[in-house]
Amino acid sequence: MTRFDYDLITIGAGSGGVRASRMAGKYGAKVAVIEHSRVGGTCVMRGCVPKKLLVIGAHFGEYIDDARGFGWTIDGATHDWPALIAAKDKELDRLEAAYKNLLTGAGNTLVQGHGVLADAHTVEVNGKRLTAEKILIATGGWPVVPEIPGREHMITSNEALDLKQRPQRIVIFGGGYIAVEFAGIFRALGSEVHLVIRASHVLRGFDGDVRAHLQNELIKKGIKIHASRKISSVTKSGAVFTAALDDGSALMVDCVMSATGRAPSTAKLGLKEVGIALNDKGAVVVDGWSGSTVQNIFALGDVTDRINLTPVAINEGRMFAETQFNKNPMRMDYANIASAVFSQPPVSVVGLSEEDARKTHDVAIFRTSFKPMIHTLSGRDQRTLMKLVVDKKSDRVLGCHMVGDDAPEIIQGLAVALKAGATKSQFDATVGIHPTAAEEFVTMREPVSTPTPGGEKK
Repeated sequence: MTRFDYDLITIGAGSGGVRASRMAGKYGAKVAVIEHSRVGGTCVMRGCVPKKLLVIGAHFGEYIDDARGFGWTIDGATHDWPALIAAKDKELDRLEAAYKNLLTGAGNTLVQGHGVLADAHTVEVNGKRLTAEKILIATGGWPVVPEIPGREHMITSNEALDLKQRPQRIVIFGGGYIAVEFAGIFRALGSEVHLVIRASHVLRGFDGDVRAHLQNELIKKGIKIHASRKISSVTKSGAVFTAALDDGSALMVDCVMSATGRAPSTAKLGLKEVGIALNDKGAVVVDGWSGSTVQNIFALGDVTDRINLTPVAINEGRMFAETQFNKNPMRMDYANIASAVFSQPPVSVVGLSEEDARKTHDVAIFRTSFKPMIHTLSGRDQRTLMKLVVDKKSDRVLGCHMVGDDAPEIIQGLAVALKAGATKSQFDATVGIHPTAAEEFVTMREPVSTPTPGGEKK
């Protein structure tokens, strides 16, 4: 007689939870997946996918403007925000159905509801108790709204994706990737955008040159950046919101958005009650095998606050299933994971920033900035930045950084090179494809000797 109802119960049907559950199911495990919201999780339903669709939609305005420099006349073009949102919603419905099919196709049981741990092997959901030999926590993260007067008047990225109308004026509080991405979307579609950032430059934690270059490009696009500032309160009068800043100034807008960070979704799950350790950010503490402090309970994805990227969660899920249900132990390698910010222009990086590399290496810096070919005729004042961080002793490339069109597509290929341990000599020996922007990564011959704004002393 079976001791438990299931071999595995997964709480959370996001990218990581779905991958782990369906692979476990294919390996013969009996799996239940509990989800209180939409199947697909943050990335598919409230993050990467819908946001990227809006980014793509926002680009067409610039494409139309740029086309004039190439002889095109396109008159009367207008944008319909509700039509874009409706098209986005239709695609999300399709994706949710696909994710559900992935789960059921692997033999998983999908349970809609809020799961709470009753003990190390039991989850309560919808008034029922389900038991499992192993439990996986994959509940992701959730936007944080600052504790300021009037915080109830602020929206987050969740609501920004579902606005019925595009605000003509918006203030966004935050300088991270979510903030700069939405600033680009709204500005490209015609909104007046104010970006209030607590630091001197956007994208804290990224390479200094990248931060300075992107900020300059955002300003050139008309985004008003209020650096080293905070929103101290938000008030509402009719349809107008007033965001008061800590320097005494105020911004009157149609919408105030908080993009000051995300926190692991660990509240009201009963984690501490069954002995699962959480860190000071509320994330589940795990070992290299995604194991929590309770032997049979595991966690992966953003709820562990390791590297909060969808492909990371997916790979963690795959390795969990291989290890626990296929007798094929696998551990995640977190070195040289590429990432992208779909700002306008986009940012993409892999490896170490110059600042981090200098902590442990003697480095040479190779950097170039140029006007892309398209803008030699479009007339747009936009420049691309590319940068390599190289260890002088081994000649190994430690970091690749780019701000400019197609950066994520280009850096994805370079991520393979860094994973393989490529050296600067190998970059130099590679023949570029001409004329492309990407060829600049294999034609930077001389290291720079002077700093640019945002960079460390060379």
